[in-house]
Amino acid sequence: MDFFLVIVFSYISGSIPFGFILTKNFGNIDVRNIGSGNIGATNVLRTGNKFLAITTLLLDILKGYVPVIIAIEFFPELIQLSCLMAFLGHLFPVWLKFKGGKGVATYLGILFALSLQLSLLFIFTWLLVSLIFKYSSLSSMFSSLAVFVVTLVKDTALKSIDPNIIIKQDIKLILFIFFILIVFTHRRNISNLKNKTEQKIKI
Repeated sequence: MDFFLVIVFSYISGSIPFGFILTKNFGNIDVRNIGSGNIGATNVLRTGNKFLAITTLLLDILKGYVPVIIAIEFFPELIQLSCLMAFLGHLFPVWLKFKGGKGVATYLGILFALSLQLSLLFIFTWLLVSLIFKYSSLSSMFSSLAVFVVTLVKDTALKSIDPNIIIKQDIKLILFIFFILIVFTHRRNISNLKNKTEQKIKI
């Protein structure tokens, strides 16, 4: 029963299309018809409404954070399942015919629930890469890779120091899955980067 409960509440939370709801109700715009057609904060920013973009970002972070923090409290053995379902909810929301966003803000919300240090690493890396290259897509992919690599190296280093050490939550696999999924959702951006047609961040 717990298994199905975690699947349902995590997916439903992750699937709420805040970018679509906010732009439709407060901007009278269907965000899917502009820019990349994505429902995330970066594309909401392309409507010219920074307030809606920031609100979308915060709500998309929360919809990843809330189900995972609940799972940590009440269903500790199903934390990674909650993480995955919240993320998949954003990528494939039933309300929008399973056509959702790219998952970066929701991923960050999940990270906040799992580890404050990894969250700050992601934010720092994203800001650094975006300041240098001005591409949100590149920043997102590189940052998720950095989080996975650092976690992998840290856990490996700890195990080499003490083979008997018990790491409370082994999250390497779920972080690797997230990295692969983020690269997958950015496949069109990768093509645009190669063709030099990718849109740069404009703030």
